Amino acid sequence: MTKIGLLSDTHSYLPPQVREHFAEVDEIWHAGDIGSIEVADTLEKWKPTRFITGNIDGHELRARYPDFLFFQIENVPVLMTHIGGYPPSYNKESKPLIEKYRPHLFISGHSHILKVVPDNHYNLLHINPGACGKQGWHKVSTLVRFDVDNDRLKNLEIIELKKER
Repeated sequence: MTKIGLLSDTHSYLPPQVREHFAEVDEIWHAGDIGSIEVADTLEKWKPTRFITGNIDGHELRARYPDFLFFQIENVPVLMTHIGGYPPSYNKESKPLIEKYRPHLFISGHSHILKVVPDNHYNLLHINPGACGKQGWHKVSTLVRFDVDNDRLKNLEIIELKKER
């Protein structure tokens, strides 16, 4: 079993509570809009981390991380991209990726809205962890934590942090 901590849209700010809530995870996944090399370095020095870039990420982050990732964790194929849309209305970039890679887990960020939505058409679960940075209109900063056990996702938890201004 692999424990995952999922976040997005840090926009150069990593809430200190992330350390507490992700203390027991094996990997951290960041779904874009990292904002700064410092946030990336802090996470990578602490835990194995998978990053994708988002629309606010500059050249330095784009040189280091891809726009999307497709990988397998245990027996779960995962596709991660920053701007993805939601089932059934995926955007024009993510829909072809979903059709090509056939993930069982599709992760995106960008909207600052936490959503967990099953898609029966593509037989996947879509997770958007919301946003945990200070930038944006969201009132509550959010994180997601879950376990991957062979070919199943288990113990999905939504974590709300008080937004600091």
